Amino acid sequence: MQPVLTGLENLLLSPPDWLCRSRIGLLCNPASVDRRLNHAVEMIRKVFPPNPVLIYSPQHGFHAEKQDNMIESGDTRDPLFHVPVHSLYGRRRMPEKSSMENIDVLLVDLQDVGCRVYTFIYTLSYCMETAAALGKKVVVLDRPNPIGGRVIEGNRLSPHCASFVGRYPIPMRHGLTIAEAALLFNTRFGIGCDLTVIPMKGWHRDMYFSDTGLPWVLPSPNLPTPEAALVYPGQVLWEGTNISEGRGTTRPFEIFGAPFLDPYAILDRLKESGIPGVTLRPLAFEPTWNKWQGSLCKGFQIHVMNRSRFRPYTASLKLMRVVMDLYPDRFEWKPPPYEYEFERMPIDLILGDQRIRRELEQTRDVDGLSASWNDDLEAFRAMRSRFLLYPEQPR
Repeated sequence: MQPVLTGLENLLLSPPDWLCRSRIGLLCNPASVDRRLNHAVEMIRKVFPPNPVLIYSPQHGFHAEKQDNMIESGDTRDPLFHVPVHSLYGRRRMPEKSSMENIDVLLVDLQDVGCRVYTFIYTLSYCMETAAALGKKVVVLDRPNPIGGRVIEGNRLSPHCASFVGRYPIPMRHGLTIAEAALLFNTRFGIGCDLTVIPMKGWHRDMYFSDTGLPWVLPSPNLPTPEAALVYPGQVLWEGTNISEGRGTTRPFEIFGAPFLDPYAILDRLKESGIPGVTLRPLAFEPTWNKWQGSLCKGFQIHVMNRSRFRPYTASLKLMRVVMDLYPDRFEWKPPPYEYEFERMPIDLILGDQRIRRELEQTRDVDGLSASWNDDLEAFRAMRSRFLLYPEQPR
């Protein structure tokens, strides 16, 4: 199988003349590399000197140096590339018009992770809105959805739960690449900017990241591996609770737990329903920071044994339901703030619907809850079909 060619590599194979005459801003981070790990800034400089004239950085900073949520980055001058960096996760989460007035084209080269609760696609949407207001062109360089483009999963976002971790009514696992998401947002949700997308070559919707032949570079500091990205659409739910999602360990999101959990009691309860495609390995760990810092936690590492059977969102909902059932006096929802929301419950923003939390509080039937989303998912599948850059495979 030939390695996948990213949108960045595809663009540089045939550089358009109009881009050679443009002042380029570049929205990127450490994962914006080619297959030889050359960074997009270096590659753009070689082909379109003296660009980029400006770098925009998403959450966690241009070098992904900021570990946690709501840890802001400031505007700076990058010490490696000596280019001004305009932070989009600091005192603002959308570009100031004054910064975009100094560019003609915004190139976007970000590695998304295929989950609604990941801020990069919303940073992109804010950039598109500003570009539309100023008449600037946006070019999105496509990259793989690391958890595949065929499977979609979870409830669609309800408008009353819209936030920076969910702006549009898409499911938790949306099955889109970042360029497909840009096309959807631009047309279906009315942004209307001057948008061009540069697709990949050789990518297919049934590919996971390990199938692409591309190197994995952390898109954010707590997604160190493609395996972490695979479980993230479910394991991110723990961010809305007092259960550690593994921050402060070497395998965040794959590892989770709390001091009061008994892994074997949880496994015994799961015998009733099971979680297809995974093995839960009991372990103990001590987070070096974040929740339960310095305390011995008991829990699991999730080992995905069969990707085609594994459904991360449903899996983590089942785990959460069991923990809630076994530890009603110890399990807690995390209070605000969360991603610049200071009143609404974090778990509601993550789940994307208050009803899901209420269902979890009242029932153990997660399979029935998941089945209730099927019609919504089919409607979303039909809606997204016109924006797909790569053919849908038979299911």
